[in-house]
Amino acid sequence: MAKGLLGYKIGMTSVYVGDKLVPVTVIKAGPCVVVGKKTVDKDGYNAVRLGFVEVKPEKLNKPEAGVFKKNNVPAFKYVREIRDMDGEVGDKVTVEIFKDDKKVKVSGYSKGKGFSGVVKRWGFHGWPKTHGSEATRRPGSIGAGSTPGKVLKGHHMAGHSGTYWTTISNLEIVKVIPEKDVILVKGNVPGSEKSLLIIRA
Repeated sequence: MAKGLLGYKIGMTSVYVGDKLVPVTVIKAGPCVVVGKKTVDKDGYNAVRLGFVEVKPEKLNKPEAGVFKKNNVPAFKYVREIRDMDGEVGDKVTVEIFKDDKKVKVSGYSKGKGFSGVVKRWGFHGWPKTHGSEATRRPGSIGAGSTPGKVLKGHHMAGHSGTYWTTISNLEIVKVIPEKDVILVKGNVPGSEKSLLIIRA
């Protein structure tokens, strides 16, 4: 059965595991509350809806606040679905659900890098840097002239880089600290500090 939790990326540090210094990401994971459920009979799949970061109902619009009121649970800033996870409406989920797991996968939005050229955005090698070349970081040709007579969709060009949803799998759990709702995972995770993450096992 799947397990999941919402959290914030706090930052990175390093801790000793035995006599080895390991780089870790510190994640403030939960506590979350089950604010809704999806079932196969009604919705076609099983899932629970987790709420994270409690807020006043006045800060939400009426349809959003109405869902929380209907289920008789507090209002939350973030609500995300975790498929195939057990739980009943009102249940509290903490970081302790990962205490027996060795690895997790973490999803989030990658850091935004603004408008970027093809070399930075797609890893183009660029043009020659000698013999008077003035096109060092330009993309070059973007298609044939008469056939097809247009630029094909999905062509790698300059544009907005970063801020895409990405998942990093098989991240090793270094330590779970239930009293602080913190989990330490080896390596880096998507996003900048204070960005929302979904942690699943």
